Amino acid sequence: MQAPSQPLPCVPRLPVSGAFSDDLGPPCLPGRCRPAPGGHASGPCLPLTCPSRLRNCLSVGGYATKHVVEGLEPRTLYRFRLKVTSPSGEYAYSPVVTVSTTREPISSEYFHRAVNVNDEDLLVRLLQGGNVKVDVPNKFGFTALMVAAQKGYTRLVKILISNGTDVNMRNGSGKDSLMLACYAGHLDVVKHLRRHGASWEARDLGGCTALHWAADGGHCNVIDWMIKDGCEVNVVDAGSGWTPLMRVSAVSGNQSVASLLIEAGADVNAKDKGGKTPLMVAVLNNHEELVHLLLDKGADASVKNEFGKGILEMARVFDRQNVLSLLEERQRKQMPKKSSVPSAR
Repeated sequence: MQAPSQPLPCVPRLPVSGAFSDDLGPPCLPGRCRPAPGGHASGPCLPLTCPSRLRNCLSVGGYATKHVVEGLEPRTLYRFRLKVTSPSGEYAYSPVVTVSTTREPISSEYFHRAVNVNDEDLLVRLLQGGNVKVDVPNKFGFTALMVAAQKGYTRLVKILISNGTDVNMRNGSGKDSLMLACYAGHLDVVKHLRRHGASWEARDLGGCTALHWAADGGHCNVIDWMIKDGCEVNVVDAGSGWTPLMRVSAVSGNQSVASLLIEAGADVNAKDKGGKTPLMVAVLNNHEELVHLLLDKGADASVKNEFGKGILEMARVFDRQNVLSLLEERQRKQMPKKSSVPSAR
């Protein structure tokens, strides 16, 4: 480094963030340093040499009055020496300065990492530190409670709620923690969320409720408890006008879920915005066993959609051969048998 042409000054001690002390030690080895990741220290911008215990050194030249050493490990001890070179080539070293970096600043990344890996101890420490907003979302727009609810981490859910998290906060698609827990089938989480104010009436951006998502998830124990807790079984979404039973007909065809909903009062002949019933939707999606169940539970096989088409026409047009065979067989069985007794003349 080329310094101004003036008498060589006394090298100042290096000011740093954190505790430090003088520690005379061997000179730093020549070379260039690659600092360790994380943390930082700062000091005058003179040719800078890194800790003598590192295998390499860092040289920084210039006339600035301050230089920040980046990439240091948190809570780690480092040793620095400063070297000043005059225009004539003469140089002098400062005494070794020992630097202790402080702990790494707490960020939302660490907070969400603790939840993702179900680290209860770390989560509690971060919350006790008081530097984390409990409802800060991750990069996907999920709060810590949403992640814990979706993964079924009941203990973390309880900790977050006791620390003031908002149980009704929603992500970018409008889903709240209750919807996510219902879909994933975590009954203990569902119960705890309900005890702390989560609502069955909340809707996502598509107008779906927690029961719509529970029907998609197919967890009968959750659905059974939801119904007993007073969840409305014939609620319709805002998009297609589907009830939870229609979602079953459209998505999974799960007979057990459909049976639960029907026993709780789900309307087997409800119509969506296009005039389709759960039976029609099940036929279109080739859910043969569900079609059988719906017919047994009183679904009207003669109903027509807005275009005047019934379930037989739908099955033929969309080549649902298994369903078509089932419908034709049931139709044959329901036809009146011809009498074999000769009529009186």
